[in-house]
Amino acid sequence: MAKNIAKAADIRLKTDKELEVRLGELRKEQFNLRFQKATGQLANTARNSQVRLEIARILTIVSERQRGVKPAAKKTAAPKTKSAKKTAA
Repeated sequence: MAKNIAKAADIRLKTDKELEVRLGELRKEQFNLRFQKATGQLANTARNSQVRLEIARILTIVSERQRGVKPAAKKTAAPKTKSAKKTAA
């Protein structure tokens, strides 16, 4: 049963203690996935990448908190305007 990967916004809502616990769980899962791959028992190869990505997200958010950095606000797309075509005279 594959677990859904957490989005950065969901991770930011968690406390430092919750992130520490989740990071430990992911590291154990990562170890087990490596072991399964080595023994040829790994069924879901994509899960390895998902776990690595979630670990990276958690570590990034923990690092931001330690440095006191606020997450960047999402940029909204500017409306597209039609540019005037230049013609050779």
